Amino acid sequence: MHISSLVAATRSVRRFQEQRLIEESRLREWVDLARLGGSARNAQVLKYMVVSESRQREQLFPLLGWAGYLPDWQGPVAGERPSAYILCLLDRSLLKGAEHEAHVDCGIASQNILLAAAEQGVAGCRIGAFPAKIDRLVQLEEPLSVLLVLALGYPAESVTLEEVGVDGDIRYWRDQEQGHHVPKRSLAEVLVAPTF
Repeated sequence: MHISSLVAATRSVRRFQEQRLIEESRLREWVDLARLGGSARNAQVLKYMVVSESRQREQLFPLLGWAGYLPDWQGPVAGERPSAYILCLLDRSLLKGAEHEAHVDCGIASQNILLAAAEQGVAGCRIGAFPAKIDRLVQLEEPLSVLLVLALGYPAESVTLEEVGVDGDIRYWRDQEQGHHVPKRSLAEVLVAPTF
C-alpha cells in the first residue's frame, strides 16, 4: 500500500470483530517497529505491554474512555470490543528531560504501530482517557506508568473522512447506520505561508 493510502486508512476505529484474534507474533512485530521510531535525545523512555488474553482484556476495558464527542456512547458492546491492547508505558528512570518529550515519542511510536497494523488490515484507537488505577490493575510500580493505551482489532465499522464545514465544527459523529465520520481541516487551512 502506498504511504498516502496507508495514512488515510489509519483512522481511529472503536468497534471491532472481537472474536477475530491478532497473533501475538504480529503484536510483538508492531512493538518492534514502535521502538525503532525517533526518540527525543534518543532517551528511549517507552516500554510496552501486550494484552491479548481474554480475562485481561475484560479487566482493562471498563477503565477506558472511548469517545469524548459521543457522550451517550459507552464504548463498544460485547462482541465489538478490541481483541488486543498495546499499552505504551513511560519509564521515568530513563526520563532525563521534560516529560512532554515522552508524549512526542509516544505519538511517534503509536503511529508506527497503527500504520503497521493498518497495512495488515487491523485497526486501532489511541486511548488516553483512563484513571490512575490502571497502573495498579496491570501491576505496574514506579518508575513505570501507563502513558497511552492502543486498542486493536479487525474493524467492525467504517470511518469516513469529511471536510470541516463552514461552521468549523471538528467533532466526529456517527450516522444512522453507525458509520463514523471524522471532519478534517483542508490543506489550504492548515498550510501557512512564510512571511519572513
